Amino acid sequence: MKFGIDHLLADPELRKPLEGRRVALLAHPASVTEDLTHSLDALIAAGVNVTAAFGPQHGIKGDKQDNMVETEDATDPVYGIPVFSLYGEVRRPTGQSMHTFDTVLIDLQDLGCRIYTFITTLLYMVEAAAGSGKAVWVLDRPNPAGRPVEGLTLRQGWESFVGAGPMPMRHGMTMGELGYWFVDHFNLDVDYRVIEMEGWRPDDSSGFGWPLDERIWINPSPNAANLNMARAYAGTVMLEGATLSEGRGTTRPLEIFGAPGINARAVLAKMERLAPDWLAGCTLREIWFQPTFHKHVGELCHGVHIHAEGAGYDHKAFKPWRLQALAFKAIRKLYPDYSIWRGTDFKYEYTNDMLAIDVINGGPALREWVDDAGAEPGDLDAMAHADEEAWRVERAPHLLY
Repeated sequence: MKFGIDHLLADPELRKPLEGRRVALLAHPASVTEDLTHSLDALIAAGVNVTAAFGPQHGIKGDKQDNMVETEDATDPVYGIPVFSLYGEVRRPTGQSMHTFDTVLIDLQDLGCRIYTFITTLLYMVEAAAGSGKAVWVLDRPNPAGRPVEGLTLRQGWESFVGAGPMPMRHGMTMGELGYWFVDHFNLDVDYRVIEMEGWRPDDSSGFGWPLDERIWINPSPNAANLNMARAYAGTVMLEGATLSEGRGTTRPLEIFGAPGINARAVLAKMERLAPDWLAGCTLREIWFQPTFHKHVGELCHGVHIHAEGAGYDHKAFKPWRLQALAFKAIRKLYPDYSIWRGTDFKYEYTNDMLAIDVINGGPALREWVDDAGAEPGDLDAMAHADEEAWRVERAPHLLY
């Protein structure tokens, strides 16, 4: 198969509209061709007149390991072109940076989760292009989490840098498809096109979105280390709004959860009693870990490793968002006074007076369900199911594959 960048490079006719135009590239470390050449180098070698570059969160080269660490503007040391940070002093492209190009190529590997900030950066770039008469081309890449949809839809008024619009946590679309949805949903007048992948089959095992036998996994952000993380992320990302560790400071971040003050065996047993169907499609393994930085640094944590991989993986049955929600619910029932949620003093993605867990979920419903002693799994399932069905209908006209 070919990703969008490889399709563009292989077909001179596709590149013809770029002749005589100044071209910018929005990219990160996973923006590589099939032979692992970075897209910036490959485009310039192909004769494309690249006059500027943009980097999203973590930088165009992935220089920032932790979350919410800003990157400065720079000059590319090889090509001498300006590199504008979209996760530094600004999140949206400025007028100054928009004057450096005519067409922007967006080549970003997504994880298929609403909270992953690259899709918000896509929206902001499309909006800026609509306001300045610039063209946007998305060089499409696989959604490694595949087509499944899961989670509550972001509610009006809860938009943020981790909530670009009213979609569920696990959206099941590619970046190119999301761009079409953004243009339609926000009624944007913009010259937008997608350089499609060739041969992407999101329903094929065992990759179900990621072509395991054809492409090497490159971290799109420093803690997105493998396909298992990408599959689990729509659930484990909620741990960023909790006091539990998500495994930052270990070698398997966002695949695990735990804390010093919980009994993981008891949590797993409680989860099994509450909603066994929500544990399907993966293998859950009891673990002990000691983070070297971030939450609970230096403390021994008892926790769980989520294995959405191997013989125990069932792509259609796996529900990472429900699984993590159930873990919160089990902890709340076992330890009613446990302080699960990070407080409003933690300004998640620079929000004010909001709990991070609510920002992550696009509203308070998930947290309220966890904290309501009388709420049952079926109550959350009913809310989410309605949102998921509505999203499947809404996204359908924009699917390309």
